Amino acid sequence: MKDDVCVNWKKLLSRILLYFVVVLICLFILYPYFVMFCTALKSREEIFSINGTVFPIKYMWSNFVDIWSRAPMAKYMLTPLSLACVPAAIAGGSTVIAMLCGIPAAYALARMKFKGQTAFLGFIIVSQMFAPVVLLIGIYKVMQILNLTNSILGLIFINAAFNQAFTIWLLRGTFMSISAEMEQAATIDGCNRVQAMLRILLPVAAPGIVTTLIFIFINAWNEYTVALCLISTDTFKPLTVGINIFNGYNMIEWQYLFAASIFAIIPVVILFMSIEKNLTSGLTAGGVKG
Repeated sequence: MKDDVCVNWKKLLSRILLYFVVVLICLFILYPYFVMFCTALKSREEIFSINGTVFPIKYMWSNFVDIWSRAPMAKYMLTPLSLACVPAAIAGGSTVIAMLCGIPAAYALARMKFKGQTAFLGFIIVSQMFAPVVLLIGIYKVMQILNLTNSILGLIFINAAFNQAFTIWLLRGTFMSISAEMEQAATIDGCNRVQAMLRILLPVAAPGIVTTLIFIFINAWNEYTVALCLISTDTFKPLTVGINIFNGYNMIEWQYLFAASIFAIIPVVILFMSIEKNLTSGLTAGGVKG
């Protein structure tokens, strides 16, 4: 009886310790966003005051309205032709191109054997080690030759290229974790390799594909360095570059910079929360009993 009580106490203490660690990690991650939100509600005088506090003394909700008049925020988010969100157009276009090219490449690496496969995989890993800023001069020269500087299309192609290696690597692991016997059974029933991939493999690999989509979209949405160098017209600036207008030479208007940053974060959070439900259901429905 005493042994059972001791075991129960150990389980309870371990669970409490686990919850405590999880709460600490969440606080550590969320605290910068909390400070950013509080700063967005302060006045400039309060931010630079030596007696300032984390919480605003006076809540300046008008900061979220003022950023639309102090900076061309509407131009950063909407194009005059299609009224499509510029960051969403760049991130969405990059995601589509990366997935259209990445799925066949990942399938070939996962299901086929060919000479140089190991070297190609090594090249994919090495390509992830190069930061965009290292390749910036070469990227600018190529885009200049192709007449794609100061254009949304150029940013779409560049972001798709940056995320291509990651897409191939992640999807290859997803495809390799799925048994090839189902595709072989489909070929026996009359499907060719492409039909087996589209009808059998991709539906089962839906959780991995959705995860890859999320990562690519967020990476393209948050891209800053290349867009800063290639885009000079306010109409084509993504939101991450456009809000840099509040970072002046003489003074940084932190209240407006953080308020605009919140607008940039909200769509990504909404996207992840909406897809997370589909991801959970996909993980449940995509299970294969072997």
